[in-house]
Amino acid sequence: MNWRSERIWIEHRTGSRKINNFCWAFVLFLGSLGFLLVGISSYLGRNFISLFPPQQIIFFPQGIVMSFYGIAGLFISSYLWCTILWNVGSGYDRFDRKEGIVCIFRWGFPGKNRRILLRFLIKDIQSIRIELKEGIYTRRVLYMEIKSQGAIPLTRTDENLTPREIEQKAAELAYFLRVPIEVF
Repeated sequence: MNWRSERIWIEHRTGSRKINNFCWAFVLFLGSLGFLLVGISSYLGRNFISLFPPQQIIFFPQGIVMSFYGIAGLFISSYLWCTILWNVGSGYDRFDRKEGIVCIFRWGFPGKNRRILLRFLIKDIQSIRIELKEGIYTRRVLYMEIKSQGAIPLTRTDENLTPREIEQKAAELAYFLRVPIEVF
């Protein structure tokens, strides 16, 4: 949910709680659980999965390798579920012309620095930059150039905006902040 007035622009950012992350975490969990069950079945000589008899897979080396892949997949799956649970990457961008401040807030991983808050003066913003790379790995990112700070990304690299959408977003933001647009 975004909010915009004449002097304040607030744009909310979605984090890890996206449908594709849920799907990947679920599929990875089920697949790694299957690998682990096949590895354990080959060790115990019991049939935990009815697709094939446990005698077809010898514990050394196939059962050990499948168990290793199953355990590794469970670790990766638990990492994905944790990022979804903590909603890593969510937050907001707040542009306030009334106070002359830009605030960029994101949630990170739990710990000492879980809250990431960046504050800048609007007068320090040099430009809004669009980075367009077409080809196999398409990349369309919107940046905010800050004096002596460098470029700060405003959109996610996986946001899949069309060139027209990112151009329109950059034009609206540049007009709101009264700064130029650069294209790379």
